[in-house]
Amino acid sequence: MNNDSSVNLLPTNSLQIGLALGIATVFLGSMVAASAKHLSNELNTSTIVLGQYLVCFLMSLPWLIKHGGLKALNTQRPWQHIIRGISGCACFYTFFVALRHIPLVDATLLRNTAPLIVPLVILFWMRVGIHRSSWLPLIIGFIGIAVILRPGEQGASIWHLVGFSSGVGLAISMVSTRVLAQTEPESRILFYYYAISLMFAVPFFIANYEPIPHSAWPWLLGIGAAMYFTFALYTRAYRYVKASILAPTSYFAVVFAGLLDWIIWDHLPDIWVICGTILVISGGILSLYIANTQKG
Repeated sequence: MNNDSSVNLLPTNSLQIGLALGIATVFLGSMVAASAKHLSNELNTSTIVLGQYLVCFLMSLPWLIKHGGLKALNTQRPWQHIIRGISGCACFYTFFVALRHIPLVDATLLRNTAPLIVPLVILFWMRVGIHRSSWLPLIIGFIGIAVILRPGEQGASIWHLVGFSSGVGLAISMVSTRVLAQTEPESRILFYYYAISLMFAVPFFIANYEPIPHSAWPWLLGIGAAMYFTFALYTRAYRYVKASILAPTSYFAVVFAGLLDWIIWDHLPDIWVICGTILVISGGILSLYIANTQKG
């Protein structure tokens, strides 16, 4: 298909639609995080993670049936799918663990350090060097992380490092998704992601098994369904805008998390978190801007 003709099929307000979908995705993801933090009082992290991916997997089965069953799963990149699934699941596992011990806004911000970590993942994985102009936003962003973690201060804890590791997992997942997207359709990538993450989560669920109270089921099912639609909306948003425009919307998660932290748990971030947040977001947006200008 001619690219120009496909672009002409898009509505004239595609930028607004794409950004609206991106912000809606971030809002849904923030609601999932708040729900998981609430649910952590009743369930362990292994159960929440398994429930999330089980619902997503079941909701993706109609796609598999519609596209010819197992034939739709033929792939030449099984290891990349495995890396994508395990790193994505590890991201959510460490994120939900951190949520049990630190404020929602702290965990959300540390998870959203992923754009800063992506160049380092590419450096060590693909042996692609970091451009000189990219070092400044990386330094700014990591100074922000250090301000939030505050080594040696009582305000930070090991759980902040766990939250930061969720950003590492997300960065690896983002890079592997970028590799897969070169040859794999989006629906196949998502199906493998749900299936592999589910298999990865099962042993942890068995090892930490506990009965699920009736009051937790609606929350558990809601988290899974919301995550499925979060991934679907985010994928749809890429049809309207390019990644360099969409990516900064992820930082709205920090704003939504701060509001939810305040409304639900009556928690306001301290000056260290606020300063660190400004630095991390500034570094992330500057990094995206530089990457976009280099492409141009």
